[in-house]
Amino acid sequence: MLRSLGQRPVTGSDEDPRVAELRTAVSRLRRELAALPADFPDRAIAEDELAALAAMAAGGLPEIPRLRGSLLLIAGAIGSMSALNRGLSQVRDAVDLFGEPPRN
Repeated sequence: MLRSLGQRPVTGSDEDPRVAELRTAVSRLRRELAALPADFPDRAIAEDELAALAAMAAGGLPEIPRLRGSLLLIAGAIGSMSALNRGLSQVRDAVDLFGEPPRN
């Protein structure tokens, strides 16, 4: 995981490393969720919010309040699905790289 905000990807790209980390974490959790055979009531919410996070990451620098809102919805939707704990933690870590939303 890219821990330093000043660290740049090795590929020579000008992409923000936080966005790359978010995209990777979201992609991984989406795959884990898709592979999960169990159906649960809020699965569609989790899938929709993961798609929203993926779109935000693809669009460049995402809005921090929206990132945090999606993360909360995903966490609530997958709740106690222990098979997804690691992937959810990685998404949370990636969102945390963006810092706190500005206070008014």
